[in-house]
Amino acid sequence: MESKKCSHKFFWSFIIFLIIVLLGSMLVNFGLIFSSVLGKSDSLSEKAIDEFPKLKEIWSYGKGTSKAVRIEIKGTIFRSREKGLFTPKKDKIENIISQINAAKNDSFVKAIILEVESPGGAITPSDEIYHALMNFKKSDSNRKVIVFMKSIAASGGYYISMAGDHIIAEPTSIIGSIGVIIQTLNWKSLSEKIGITDTTIASGKNKDMLNPFKDVSDEQIELLENMVKTLHERFITIVKESRNIELSKLDFLADGRIFSSKEAIENNLIDEIGYWQDVVKKTSSLCNEKELKIIRYEHMTTFMDLFTEARRPIDVNITLDTQVPELMYLWKP
Repeated sequence: MESKKCSHKFFWSFIIFLIIVLLGSMLVNFGLIFSSVLGKSDSLSEKAIDEFPKLKEIWSYGKGTSKAVRIEIKGTIFRSREKGLFTPKKDKIENIISQINAAKNDSFVKAIILEVESPGGAITPSDEIYHALMNFKKSDSNRKVIVFMKSIAASGGYYISMAGDHIIAEPTSIIGSIGVIIQTLNWKSLSEKIGITDTTIASGKNKDMLNPFKDVSDEQIELLENMVKTLHERFITIVKESRNIELSKLDFLADGRIFSSKEAIENNLIDEIGYWQDVVKKTSSLCNEKELKIIRYEHMTTFMDLFTEARRPIDVNITLDTQVPELMYLWKP
């Protein structure tokens, strides 16, 4: 009777697995050490990466020496970290602002074509993007911002568009919604019916304002209305300065309503109705150029970025409640 031979397949598979893990660990450690050394030498010769971002140029349209940069404002305007399996973290707002800064630092860039397709979003990010665009124009009095509104440019999307020297909207665009919104739910009546109670210890009577398990007092409503009014007035002021519309007329236009492209041009909220070819033609005209080389930016993610990401400040993101009420420049039907 033949004896069974002992199989060593599992043993050797385990050994190979350990070798792979060991080699991977050595590679990571080597990368971190190398990036650390590289970072020390680079710090003496390179510019600040946030102030002078290094982005890859993609030739998009046209030709020439002078350039225009396409920058997209798409979707809701909120801060969000996007991270793939092998890619560093990128904040949506920081990404847009870094593109504007890159355009500002390039002396060959004569214009930014801002492609807006957004219902708006958070107030501060909208204002930060607007401010960055205004700084781009201030860096050279001949620089221009041309806004191209696509399907929607409402609320915060319209707020950002106010940095534009010329606004072109597609015929089917939804435009406007100039206003501020804060929205929440109140569960007090429901919680009383099903026996849920709330225990909140607060340092003042307004510390837990808009607590969903308590009634909102008249005083708290007044406080919130004043905040909404202040931020709304800022929005109106920016529209007035950009579009040269009288305040008496803005009282009507800035009640949160939306407009078709036809209505928007009739009320001086935009300058022109058209398509991409019209945007290209107008951009060249405003820049006094026969033709412009239109580019867009992409972030360059190299193999070393995977290691240098480990040297970035730790991003501590603690979310206590994803439903916290927020004041927004947002069209929210």
